Amino acid sequence: MNNCKTELLFPIYVIPSLLDTRGEKWQLLVKEIAFLETDSLEILALTLTMARIGNCVFCNSSSYRAMQGCRQCARQALNRFKGSDDDLVDLYIAAKNDVVVYLEKMSKHE
Repeated sequence: MNNCKTELLFPIYVIPSLLDTRGEKWQLLVKEIAFLETDSLEILALTLTMARIGNCVFCNSSSYRAMQGCRQCARQALNRFKGSDDDLVDLYIAAKNDVVVYLEKMSKHE
């Protein structure tokens, strides 16, 4: 059974549903980012952060996580995350830096 609400990597449309999963610092971050343009640096960084936390790379259409859908999987990944909100924000900042480095590298190859 495949779930039509499952993507290859963490989907942007799930971001607003993550608002109430953690504490105040996480909520502020999600509020700031949730409705930005889809190609913004912040959206890309949060997508990378969530893909890393949820191990989206290892998900496949027949896995239990995929059958639940990305929204439920992301919420569970955040609830299971053992670090603090500060740790999550640090992961986001690191992902943002990784995206900047990648985009700079790609612009040099154009």
